[in-house]
Amino acid sequence: MQVDTSVALMNSQNLKSFNVDKSATTDTLLKEQTDKFEAFFIKQVLDIAMSSDNKLYPKDAGDKIYKSMYNDTMSTALSGQFGFSEMIFNFLKEGR
Repeated sequence: MQVDTSVALMNSQNLKSFNVDKSATTDTLLKEQTDKFEAFFIKQVLDIAMSSDNKLYPKDAGDKIYKSMYNDTMSTALSGQFGFSEMIFNFLKEGR
């Protein structure tokens, strides 16, 4: 799997024109990316957990869409709370 870091690199290069602390902004960008990865991971777990047939609610035409939207919202809200993001952030920060 190849990770696309072009946007983060482009943003860090654009910040050179400003008088901004590069390490602080790089850390902020890295933290945002690790939070997004954790949100993706949580969404995958929620998709698997919610994939079972629930007998309480009948199937609707848009139930898959609503479940997907719910899982997106929950994963975004929960990202940064499980510790995966912080662990990956610290690992990547050491590797610089």
